[in-house]
Order: sequence, then C-alpha cells, then structure tokens
Amino acid sequence: MTPADVLKLIKEKDAKFVDLRFTDTIGKEQHVTIPTRLVDEGFFKDGKMFDGSSIAGWKDINESDMILMPDPSTAVIDPFYEETTVDLRCDVIEPMTMQGYGRDPRSLAKRAEAHLKASGIADSALFGPENEFFIFDNVTVSSSMNGCAYEVDSYEGAWNSGKTYEEGNRAHRPGVKGGYFPVPPVDSQQDIRTAMSMACEEMGLKFEVHHHEVATAGQGEINVAANTLTKKADEVQILKYALQNVAHGYGKTLTFMPKPIVGDNGNGMHVHQSLQKDGKALFAGDKYGGLSDIALYYIGGIIKHARAINAFTNASTNSYKRLVPGFEAPVKLAYSARNRSASIRIPWISNPKGRRIEVRFPDATGNPYFMFASMLLAGLDGIQNKIHPGDPADKDLYDLEPEEDKKIPTVCHSLDMALDYLDKDRGFLKAGGVFTDDLIDAYIELKMKDVTRLRMTTHPIEIEMYYSL
Repeated sequence: MTPADVLKLIKEKDAKFVDLRFTDTIGKEQHVTIPTRLVDEGFFKDGKMFDGSSIAGWKDINESDMILMPDPSTAVIDPFYEETTVDLRCDVIEPMTMQGYGRDPRSLAKRAEAHLKASGIADSALFGPENEFFIFDNVTVSSSMNGCAYEVDSYEGAWNSGKTYEEGNRAHRPGVKGGYFPVPPVDSQQDIRTAMSMACEEMGLKFEVHHHEVATAGQGEINVAANTLTKKADEVQILKYALQNVAHGYGKTLTFMPKPIVGDNGNGMHVHQSLQKDGKALFAGDKYGGLSDIALYYIGGIIKHARAINAFTNASTNSYKRLVPGFEAPVKLAYSARNRSASIRIPWISNPKGRRIEVRFPDATGNPYFMFASMLLAGLDGIQNKIHPGDPADKDLYDLEPEEDKKIPTVCHSLDMALDYLDKDRGFLKAGGVFTDDLIDAYIELKMKDVTRLRMTTHPIEIEMYYSL
C-alpha cells in the first residue's frame, strides 16, 4: 500500500482518525492518535514529532525530540475503535540524521534484514511464532510493604470442579494437563477463539489454526502464517492487540505471561524459522532431518549463543518459572527431528520447500523485533563460522541418566543470568551494526530493574518455608 492508497482508504471508509503505532524497548505497543485532516502525501515524508524521553529506556529529556515515520504498507482499519480509525505502524526516526533511532526495535529489525542480505548468505528469513495464552475470567493482584498476593480464576479451571455457581456447575472442564484438545463443552472457548481469529484476519493476518492447549483454565493457541522478520514482528504485535481486545469485549482477560498458574503447562512461543535465497529454501538438504549444512550451522549458532539470546527470547522474571529443569520444559540445548523434548526441533515437512527449524524455548513476554533479530544473528554467526551443533538428541531428554544429562547444556535459569550472558556475549549481535552497545547497555539496565524489584519482594512461599525457623 502506498501513501496514495492510504489516502484513498481514508476517503473510502470515511475514517476520522489515524492511530500511529510503535513498540518500546520492553516490547509493549504504544500509540498516538491524530485526525485524518492532518494526513496528506507530505505526512509520509515528514512524519509526526513526539517526545522520546517519555519512553522508558529511550532519550534523555535534553534530546527528546523524535519522529514517528508511518509505513504506508501497514495501513489497516482498526476493528476495535468506535470511530473509524486507520492504524499505521511507524519507525522511530532521529530528526538530526533522518535515520532509524538506534534503540527503536522496528528500525533494528530492518537493520537485521539488511545485514542478512549484505552477508550474501540469504535474501530473506521467515519466522513463524506459535503464541500461547490463557483466557481468564478474573484476575486480582496486590503488592504492598506488608504483603503480596495474586489469584487468577477461570470457569474452566480444574480447581472449580466443586464450586457452586448460581446458574449451576456444568462440570465439563479440562483437567490438569487435559486441555489438548477435547471438543466443546469441555473446550468452552471455541467461539471466543474463533472471534479472535476473525479479528486477526480483519487486521491483515493470515489465520491458519486455533485450538485449546494442554493446560486447564483456558489455555489456547492461535497461529497465523509465517512472514519476513520485520513484518512478522509487526504481526505479533497485531495478534496480541487483537486477542486481548476481543477477550476484553467478551468480559474476559487474556495473558501471554509464561507461568500465570502453578502445576500445569505454561505459555511458550515456539518460533519456526528458515532462510531463503532467490526463492530457494536454504534449510533443505540431505543431512539429518532433511536439513542442509547451512541449517545445521544455523542451529549451532543458536545453541552457542542461546544463553545470551535468552535475555530477549525469555525477557521476564516469570519466563524462568516455565524453564525449570526436570519438568516438561525445553531447557536442554539440543536438536532433534520430531522429538519435542529438545529445545530445537526439526518438524516433519512433506515438501522440502518448507524445511525449517523450531526454536522452542522463547515466550511472548519479549520484544518480537529483538527476539527474531537476535536469533537470526546467532544463526548467521553459526553459518559464517561453521559451528556444527554436534549429534542430534533422539532420546527423551526428560529421562536421561545423570551422567548423560550433565553433558547437554541448558538455557539460563533466571533473567539476571541471561542479562549477564548478554553482557559478556554481545559481539555476534553487533555484526552489521544491528545491535549497538548503547542499546544493549540500556536494555540490561532497564531489565535489571525487574530483577531487583523481584529480589526485594518477600514471596508467600518464603513465609511458609522460613517463618518458623
């Protein structure tokens, strides 16, 4: 879509407003709304000035002026606003240079794609994340100097089997680890997931499948088609926006938080990825799992740098409540065809053109632009330095002998550990000027605030374990 096409869309739909969208450092989508009378051909060259010092981890107040530069190809009618509004995704631009701001996630994603092409290895990378989520009926939280507590609730929750409801307890609900995937009425969220899928389509995403996930209490998954790096990161933001707003409209609340309930499966975001050049699938070959040497080296790079990229792919303290060794979590840095206990899986594909790998440890609390770019750069480092990942792991990695178990490396076990690895292993991220020391330092500083806040907060479990000592 060109600027002229956007202006035509505004006129045809009699749109009253344009919503300018961008993403901050931690991955939260932000917006500012302007009237359509301010939008003309020149607007797509000049953009909209805003105060960058108000965004956490960005500009100092003495150098706060920045530009939101709309991308006309992203224009879409927002289905959730009362007044007809066109959404436009924006790059954040430095006014002095008119180049992408070094800490802007979307500009960084574009630099990663440019670096990929400049490497000569491939001309595009496809990413296909699988976003898991919970739909709850009620969530309460309190945190103060003398106590803290939270509680989530869902009619589907296995803990509600004995609860008395005014309208009666219908009893059909998935048990713990029983949600994959019975038909309604046990799956009570078929219609709401369908509404979410339709909203995704309305906002330009290509819906492929939705279903209930393993956990009790309304865990679900909605997948849309793969896309190139920047576009896919845009689409993750669109999907999260669409799902959360549909849930809100139904009087429910949706979270992508990795571990909101204890004792059942958490929310991951498995990321399928592959490289292409001149229309050829570079991951297809005659090696293990139908992979090429390029694909194996890409896996080698992911494994080598996994603990550094954990800082982006598992960017919350809650992420590591899901990545706990000894449970069914993708913590082992190994690869395998069809073996879902490995952190990198090679899915079975009938057509070699679709050959890809699936990285299983990420979750959706990270910034998708940083996540995809960091994995791409790790994979490229593996290709350029021919880092072979070693032998595949076709055994059940959850049931290894202790001596064998020790030989397989794992992902990080905490956010501060991941940030420490990011600090020490940042060279591969700076290739092609994609990430900068300035961005990485600012990111670590911002995320360490999360770590410090959790470290300082007494947990109810600690009262149970230590109060009487």
